[in-house]
Amino acid sequence: MNDITPGDVARIHGAIRTELAKVIVGQDRIVTLLLASLFARGHCLLVGVPGLAKTLLVKSLAECLRLEFRRVQFTPDLMPGDIIGSELLQEKDRRLEFEYQAGPIFSNLLLADEINRTPPKTQSALLEAMQERRVTVGRETRALPDPFLVIATQNPIEQEGTYPLPEAQLDRFMFALTLDYPSKAEEIEVVRRTTLRAPARLSPVASREEILAVQDFVLAAPVSDHVVDYAVALATATRPKSADAPEISREFVEWGAGPRASQYLVLGAKAVALLDGRVTPETADVRAVAAAVLHHRVITNYRATGAGKKSSDVVDALLAGVPERSY
Repeated sequence: MNDITPGDVARIHGAIRTELAKVIVGQDRIVTLLLASLFARGHCLLVGVPGLAKTLLVKSLAECLRLEFRRVQFTPDLMPGDIIGSELLQEKDRRLEFEYQAGPIFSNLLLADEINRTPPKTQSALLEAMQERRVTVGRETRALPDPFLVIATQNPIEQEGTYPLPEAQLDRFMFALTLDYPSKAEEIEVVRRTTLRAPARLSPVASREEILAVQDFVLAAPVSDHVVDYAVALATATRPKSADAPEISREFVEWGAGPRASQYLVLGAKAVALLDGRVTPETADVRAVAAAVLHHRVITNYRATGAGKKSSDVVDALLAGVPERSY
């Protein structure tokens, strides 16, 4: 599929959402941003307490796509080789040779389930794969399939048996999405669907070629200078040592978002606009993805802890205060 139109994207988007709605109740914003990360070639982190259907959402998305899907349950004893593979000593023709056994990371869609249940050493095994889309084992580097998307689920770090993700690992995720409890009406519907009948069966509605075509469309979509300027201004405003840093960042932020945040703000805005049927994004689309891009990249300091300020408070203040320049 070489050529694709906004109408094709709308059809693919609608078909995926229709299938997901058979098993997922509500969570419209989460679904939109999850699809945006897929189409923008970004990885996604889903954060929430157990029981909010994080794993079900990812598995359901995989069923809607004709992509190879693998799931890794992260546990305290998980080793890097269990993810990226390892070289095993095998006997061939009466000789001992090392033979590479590929790990589950060689898939199109990898679910890293409860990623913060395993120590940072194992978490870091994903760094090269998520950034370079390749893995190095021994002396050989191997490319990962295309498309390649990591969706990780994470329990709140306050829970027992969890390890905080290193900043370098967090920065590899385009979006960090927080799932909240459903409303009463949504929970009633969840109970009805899961206790009165068998779970719905989902059908694949989008192929690998279609997903790649949409990804190329997102990358090639034009973006206005004022949209790029606004995205960079937002990311820069999170850095306490920046000349343009507002007071809230200078007072409460230890580390701000890096240039990767600016890139993801623009790519995310382009993907969200395309999902809405528009080829060119606006600053409103940047604002629509800003919380998901910036919350996990803004590291607050001890003064913020004392004042009860979180990174979300800083980002909300910046969204309200950073002006758009006119062109």
